[in-house]
Amino acid sequence: MVADRRPVLVTGGTGKTGRRVAAGLWARGWPVRIAARSVAPAADAVRFDWADRAGWPAVLDGVGAVYVAYAPDLAVPGAADDITAFAAAARAAGVGRIVMLSGRGEPGAEAAERALAAAGQEGASRDGAGFAWTVLRASWFVQNFTEGLLADALAAGELALPVGDVPEPFIDADDIADIAVKALTEDGLGGRILELTGPRSLSFAAAMAEISRLTGRPVGYRQIPLADFLAGLQAQGVPDDMRDFLAWLFTTLFDGRNSATTPTVPEILGRPARDLARCWPAA
Repeated sequence: MVADRRPVLVTGGTGKTGRRVAAGLWARGWPVRIAARSVAPAADAVRFDWADRAGWPAVLDGVGAVYVAYAPDLAVPGAADDITAFAAAARAAGVGRIVMLSGRGEPGAEAAERALAAAGQEGASRDGAGFAWTVLRASWFVQNFTEGLLADALAAGELALPVGDVPEPFIDADDIADIAVKALTEDGLGGRILELTGPRSLSFAAAMAEISRLTGRPVGYRQIPLADFLAGLQAQGVPDDMRDFLAWLFTTLFDGRNSATTPTVPEILGRPARDLARCWPAA
């Protein structure tokens, strides 16, 4: 167990993985500092904005470790520069380890991963003030179906996306959080890039059929043109930069590159990865 009991800063602390990481740390009795754009300042919560570099030192002050969930995604332009600057600020603040959420098959995210590793190694070689780093490359979250943009579509009975019959090993965000907590509070996972997937690969159509079976409520799947998908997002008021990111995601990542499962979750946690069915108790 790591001896450093200083608070762990959880960026994106109100998001899908961030709030689960925070809960896991609290369950271990670990002090946590929640960081998010919308959080109200409090003893264990601070406002944090990736666009406000001047505010980073105060957020990092007194922190022993950091969970990084970059918004909107490490694949967007400028993310690697932000991670380079954030890692330097964390190193200057004396942070001992950083665990960063990333995505599978994303060249832009890989640039940010390299920036994080370089910053940790540079500090260690230059003045001994480096930090341990771990990257969690995750597949598509199961919780994308239950939280956020897609939840309303499932509730309405049909999911329509510009994706064909490509399998994806959907991962439960609780598994990501469990591994993040382990990496933040225990030794042994530093300097590693971990590819995290669920236990099986399903197409979106197969996933909706599975959800229908589990809930007893039909949920269909329909492949639609990208232009129709983007028009729907615009009608919902989704900002331009997020629409651009989603357009890139659905036209780039769902080409089969991420379809294979990995044994990483069971190897690290000593139990099977949680299946998609876990999130929908049988009707």
